[in-house]
Amino acid sequence: MTALLSMTGIDKRFAGIPALSEASFSVQHGEVHALIGQNGAGKSTLIKVLTGYHKRDSGEVTFEGKPFEVSSPQQAQASGISTIYQEINLVPYRSITENICLGREARRYGLLDWRRMHKEAEALLQRFNVRLDVRRPLMEFNTATQQMVAIARAIGFSAKLVIMDEPTSSLDEREVSVLFDVIRQLKNEGVSVVFVSHKLDELYAVCDRVTIMRDGRTITTAAMNEIDKISLVSSMLGRSIERTDGHATAFGDRDKKNIGKVLLAADNLAVNQSVQDVTFNVRSGEIAGFAGLLGAGRTETARMVFGIDRPSAGSMQFNGKAYDPRKPADAIAAGMGFCTEDRKSEGIVPEMSVSENMMLALMPKLAKSGIIDEKAQREIVEKFIRQLGIKCSGPDQKVRELSGGNQQKVLLARWLAMNPRLLILDEPTRGIDVGAKGEIQSLVKSLADQGLAVLMISSELEEVTEGADRVFVLREGVSVAEFDRDQATEEALMSAMAEGSAPRIEETPA
Repeated sequence: MTALLSMTGIDKRFAGIPALSEASFSVQHGEVHALIGQNGAGKSTLIKVLTGYHKRDSGEVTFEGKPFEVSSPQQAQASGISTIYQEINLVPYRSITENICLGREARRYGLLDWRRMHKEAEALLQRFNVRLDVRRPLMEFNTATQQMVAIARAIGFSAKLVIMDEPTSSLDEREVSVLFDVIRQLKNEGVSVVFVSHKLDELYAVCDRVTIMRDGRTITTAAMNEIDKISLVSSMLGRSIERTDGHATAFGDRDKKNIGKVLLAADNLAVNQSVQDVTFNVRSGEIAGFAGLLGAGRTETARMVFGIDRPSAGSMQFNGKAYDPRKPADAIAAGMGFCTEDRKSEGIVPEMSVSENMMLALMPKLAKSGIIDEKAQREIVEKFIRQLGIKCSGPDQKVRELSGGNQQKVLLARWLAMNPRLLILDEPTRGIDVGAKGEIQSLVKSLADQGLAVLMISSELEEVTEGADRVFVLREGVSVAEFDRDQATEEALMSAMAEGSAPRIEETPA
């Protein structure tokens, strides 16, 4: 039987850098097909190429057995492909009816037929067991309801293929169950669904087949009942369970004598749907690692620790005292620093110099009566350029002109200048070359040896297993395992990520 959708040999580059390389993807009629992979795997780019948001560089796409080429998502929608994005793309000030019928409004005698459209909107929502006043503005409803409206809108276009990008991210258990019932209804009616999710249990509950992507390539496609969770995780991460080679990082061995008492203790933290129950602690002079798949809640937990987001449940202690930061300034004052995952948009200020970027956090302390002590600033900047080996023409060079590794060193210097007690590193070596990666890893080890507590989040298993003194595994917003350095094998971590099958964390007194 001819596939409903076939994509073969898809290439896409941005500024010469490959985002997709010979990627392939196919969906059968009436099939629910999972598309999974870590950050940067190419899932979103592949979908955007299909729906006309990006133009492919090469490759072939067929839909319903015919060559398929569209130049916009609207064109794709008119051709029978509807996409529901994770970020709800609706008009909040308009009514539910207007959002569902937008772009295909019913008319009678040249005027909008509101009665007919209200009935259609109500009928579509009733498929989800949702009964609402469809005349009310969308903004009056919660995120879960808005997500249901987005799905109803996609179905209303009589789509032959519905793409759902993380559709359950804002839904509770009952709403997820209803959504799965709707997906099964669509399948019975011959509509195909592409289901993008990082929640492995959901894939096995509702999907027929799965395609795994990594580094812009299609790694494997298999029936869900023929691939287990460990194999899924292994394929996504690009790790073989039997892998037992020597050191692949620059961390080397660590002396446990340098590790002191618990500095930060977090118990049963929760926020929204992303973090539901996370417990961990970090000791002075220790590198504590967070491991987990995309969507496990690692970054969200770090953001709560640093005061960016407020927890809805749970408690924290820092240096033996109750700790409840309401903003990042509170965390900084307590003695914390945070190098974010997104270096370019949340870390560096590209048009500022190396010196200005480095001094952003310390500047208030250097100012006397509103006047900056330029001599003291210069001495600190030159000291860290020298100590961290930052390759630049001088303190006044624009930070955007530096390599990724040197930009990361500037961010590290920003926080080290504050003499922190705890440093949070979210993907500290992502997007930098091998040489710079080794330098950053050696630097982190050196800082921990000097007594700094480090909370390191990394998607690279070898970085966690070789760099961390203890590893906490998070799975779908819950702490599922804790491993000491000698227990933290890649096999053990992948097992915990896939099944949550590891001993529960034992609480350590603060």
